[in-house]
Amino acid sequence: MANENKPMTVSTNAVKKEDVKKLSFGKRVAKWWREMKSELKKVVWPSSKQIVNNTVVALCMMAVSAIVIWGFDEIAELVVQAVITLAGKG
Repeated sequence: MANENKPMTVSTNAVKKEDVKKLSFGKRVAKWWREMKSELKKVVWPSSKQIVNNTVVALCMMAVSAIVIWGFDEIAELVVQAVITLAGKG
């Protein structure tokens, strides 16, 4: 009865090196492939409508970002030209 109240502890030696056998390269690749296929079955793939929508949103955001960066570049160019003109280039 006294042992029932003790919390269970797991030692770090629970998995011994003898229990973990080294698999050959081919078996490791086959195991990896099986595990990858089983994980891919769990994936919720987007519909074609979602793919098109996400692509359009991404392209629009890239276009807006490009315009904003171009605008800042033009403003910076005007500022630099103004400073050069005010400095009396000669």
